[in-house]
Amino acid sequence: MKSEHTYDLQHVLDAFFGEWNGPAIGLLDLDAFFASVEQLDHPEWRGKPVIVGGNPQMHGVVSTASYEARAFGVHSAMPSAQAKRLCPHAIWTHGHFERYRALSRQVMSIVADETPYLEQVSIDEAFFDISPGRFSSENPVEIVKRISRRVAELGISCSIGLGTSKTIAKIASERDKPNGITLVAPGTEQSFLEPLPVRALSGIGSSSYRSLRQLGITTLGQLGRADVRDLVPIFGSSAKRMQNRARGVEQSQVRALDDYAPVKSVSCERTYAQDLTTEVELHAALEILGAELGRRLRKKCLCGTTITLKLKWGNRDLHTASMQLSAPSDNEHEFMPEVLKLLSKLWIPGTPVRLAGIGMTHFDHRLEQQNILNSLDSATPGKNQRNLSLAIDALHERFGNHVLGYGRERHFTHPDKHTPSDK
Repeated sequence: MKSEHTYDLQHVLDAFFGEWNGPAIGLLDLDAFFASVEQLDHPEWRGKPVIVGGNPQMHGVVSTASYEARAFGVHSAMPSAQAKRLCPHAIWTHGHFERYRALSRQVMSIVADETPYLEQVSIDEAFFDISPGRFSSENPVEIVKRISRRVAELGISCSIGLGTSKTIAKIASERDKPNGITLVAPGTEQSFLEPLPVRALSGIGSSSYRSLRQLGITTLGQLGRADVRDLVPIFGSSAKRMQNRARGVEQSQVRALDDYAPVKSVSCERTYAQDLTTEVELHAALEILGAELGRRLRKKCLCGTTITLKLKWGNRDLHTASMQLSAPSDNEHEFMPEVLKLLSKLWIPGTPVRLAGIGMTHFDHRLEQQNILNSLDSATPGKNQRNLSLAIDALHERFGNHVLGYGRERHFTHPDKHTPSDK
């Protein structure tokens, strides 16, 4: 989608005389990836609205919509029935995740040909560092143009943002979609960022957006010039970092491929300002932790077979217990009953709990999300619950963690410190 703040590549190149002085970090985003792959594999669907996931006759949600479908207002996480009303002539298809993953690997291989500093953040998105002198002396713009061209040769398109930090690269990648390249040259960061709305900055959800508006802060320029003391109640200890990102002075680093190791565990834990002493409090606290763990597992495409409960009493004694699941899972509605069984073994009613945590280990890396996508058109109770989980995941991703939740969260309001972990 074109933006009034999008930089014209040729104009910037002409002004820049083909020289790049500073970090060069890119963000590659595959355009409407799942739907684009379906159009690639079905040439007769090209130019037509395509919706991946869900079923308009049953319960389900949209996974991805092609740009032709988006023109009618269809978007990810939208209920299938609503998408059907908005775009009644759309072509609906199941997801084919193995195919998507294979094409994603080809794209990442193209980027890895240019630099070993590649950080894939999702199946269709990756940061990369092509700073002159770090791995190559070639002009970063030429590298980006080559990456874009090679991706196009696969039959799909990507949008790329190039700047001096991850934040700028991410925002730039969204300025000229689909199939665009947006360059923010060193020294032009401030003029690029200043007029943009604060919601362009990742990490600003509905709650922080409302708080910023109450301060009269609606643009990144205003956020960058604000008194950081006014931002602390909104962002806490991250206030200065958020302001630096808004000003374009964030220090970013993209890890080398050799730095990565397979994830062995994913966990979420919280230390509570007030000890939990009742079964209602503990159940609510664990359900919230379980929901977050499920979201993080699904985002990472990980299904684990061993669930662990960790509790620390008010006197700081630490207790853990683990259980083998009957089948690998990334679904809190499957593993939380086992967590509550572990709770009944570990916890004596009335014992004050200072910290609670849930972790998953022993991942089955052969499992793919294809089953998740294909389940979107099923009306069975278990798969309907997965539909709901996936819809909530997508809403959290788009609007922030507090946009929607389960009723259990109303029964639990303890302030706490939250620590997610991947090892």
